[in-house]
Amino acid sequence: MKGPVLAKSDQAQTRPRPGFGSAAQQLADVVTPIFGTLPVRLRAWDGSESGPQNAPVITLRSPDALRRLVYHPGELGLAQAYVTGDLDVEGDLLDGFRRVWQTIRERGITGRPSLGVLAAGGKAAVRLGVVGMPPAPPDSQARLRGRLHTALRDRAAISHHYDLSNDFYQLILDPHMAYSCGYWTSDDPSYTGADAQRDKLALVCAKLGLQPGMRMLDVGCGWGSLSLYAAENFDVDVTSVTLAKEQCAFVQARIGERGLHNMEVRHQDYRDVADGPFDAISSIEMGEHVGRANYPAFAAQLRSLLKPRGRLLIQQMSRRTQRGGGPFIDAFIAPDMDMRPVGETVEMLEAAGLEVRDVHVMREHYVRTIHEWYHTFESHWADAVALVGEEVARVWRLYMVGAALSFEEGRMGVDQVLAVKSTGGRSGMPAVRTV
Repeated sequence: MKGPVLAKSDQAQTRPRPGFGSAAQQLADVVTPIFGTLPVRLRAWDGSESGPQNAPVITLRSPDALRRLVYHPGELGLAQAYVTGDLDVEGDLLDGFRRVWQTIRERGITGRPSLGVLAAGGKAAVRLGVVGMPPAPPDSQARLRGRLHTALRDRAAISHHYDLSNDFYQLILDPHMAYSCGYWTSDDPSYTGADAQRDKLALVCAKLGLQPGMRMLDVGCGWGSLSLYAAENFDVDVTSVTLAKEQCAFVQARIGERGLHNMEVRHQDYRDVADGPFDAISSIEMGEHVGRANYPAFAAQLRSLLKPRGRLLIQQMSRRTQRGGGPFIDAFIAPDMDMRPVGETVEMLEAAGLEVRDVHVMREHYVRTIHEWYHTFESHWADAVALVGEEVARVWRLYMVGAALSFEEGRMGVDQVLAVKSTGGRSGMPAVRTV
């Protein structure tokens, strides 16, 4: 990709001072104490290079890349530089990230850079003549206002992520439009991501014990993949709710196209659902948006909407250490997202009076799912840029690569938690597991 072009005056002001080496060498001198041996090759805006041959090349196309890193050391600064094109990666982006994370693990690097590294970086910035006002945040960065996890702010956060456009998501997802981890039951080359999503939908419906005539609530229904599958294949009456207007319109159109009379979709907050009880409730990768402080109320609301011995299936991403989504995801993808160890989620479900019956870890399945999305997205790159612009397309490329590695290396997980509203010790669950 062609990056920003420096004006002649800016180029003159950002030439390295004599006697300190090229820009790339000065940057390498700052980074090398962190990594030992550089896992990638650096190329600076003055054309200089440093680092191993035959490695992915990180190109700092503009001094703004370094300015962003000075003001936002770590993940956020790197993300800002990449999505704006101030920083680029030549070669396989996934391979470049994998090398960096491998080095981080091997050297036990944790948290933000040390004060010594930050000081060295600041001195290098002065020598390179790139100290100045911080660049403005990228246009694609979220700007939410109001108190965390109020209904109004939650609506804005969901809109930022999901109302990008239905056409854009169709460049990534399978025909089911299932935007969640699939369930890969075969290694046959002919088995596709769409097959894995179908098998996931079937698995959820089986765990919920759906039978004709039951009432089902799908909280955070996305583009309706589970709701539509349940209505069509299990003859249940489905109510779907979502905060995203684009999703709601998409699901409504599919209901009409398929002539379904046993399904409705609402542009509604889960807190406002008041027409229970339901035999079964699903929430597929929506609980991450609720927030830890609100999660007990979320769990209590779902329990209150269940019939006695009704079942709840939550599929939710988790983290064992770092909370939330991380600086990049919080800023660009899913503001206010909260991920936590799955055990904490189980505790909150139990505290709400639900009996947890099963926890199904599906982390490896998400690695395959995201790889499928990534390759589909890359094959439609030009269409994505035409729809949302290059900056937003770069946000999503970075998101999918980072997410794939997070699941691959165990920094993030995803789990299905099955719970039931037991009454007097009676759960209504079969004595022998069938799924």
